[in-house]
Amino acid sequence: MHLPKSPEENTEIPRHVAIIMDGNGRWAKKRGLPRLAGHQAGTENLRRVITACVEMGIRYLTIYAFSTENWGRPKEEVEGLLKILETVIQKELRELNEEGVQLRHIGRLDKLPPSLRKQVEDAIELTRKNDRLTVIVAFNYGGKDEIVYAVEQMIRKGVKPEEVSETAISSHLFTTGIPDPDLIIRTSGEMRLSNFLIWQAAYSELYVTPTYWPDFGKAQLQKAVKAYNQRSRRFGKLDNESEKD
Repeated sequence: MHLPKSPEENTEIPRHVAIIMDGNGRWAKKRGLPRLAGHQAGTENLRRVITACVEMGIRYLTIYAFSTENWGRPKEEVEGLLKILETVIQKELRELNEEGVQLRHIGRLDKLPPSLRKQVEDAIELTRKNDRLTVIVAFNYGGKDEIVYAVEQMIRKGVKPEEVSETAISSHLFTTGIPDPDLIIRTSGEMRLSNFLIWQAAYSELYVTPTYWPDFGKAQLQKAVKAYNQRSRRFGKLDNESEKD
């Protein structure tokens, strides 16, 4: 597949970038602020990164906003995160739609308050025909839960054992119709996927930066893409015939 060239660097741009937006709490603590201030700063930073993705020609951006495990955080923090999501939709939806951004959600919406769930569903419907950049929001999402969900759907549909395949499972995941990420970025320096896209990440390139998410901007994204270009993606195969010896 031919990938677009960056207008700033003669490099290939990954089609799909996924980001584990980590470090908001530590960013806030370093500044003597409450954790929610860090989450708010991280949310405001998302606009910068979305703009950078559009400028660079990235077509899909998946952001890990809230995991299935995050419900175990203090009630005040969880309620604050839900409020931030609601505020972002209210403030940013119109402009994102005008800029051709399509919004999608992966995860389970059933645990969200009814009013917020409707806002998410309405945002998805409003932007569904946009194709400049697809932003996939992983909210109440877990990689293991996603595989459980896929198995549940296959059982309900009566899929026979001999019909089970990687393709069949992929078509029942939350991400059906979305290409697997080429590049997964994790901010804040932690070296793990944290239950994020564990099926889809099988051959993704991983890039970890010590930068906290609120400080991760266009320059850091370009650096990650440059590192991606230095990798050799073999997908379990060999680069050329000479490597077989």
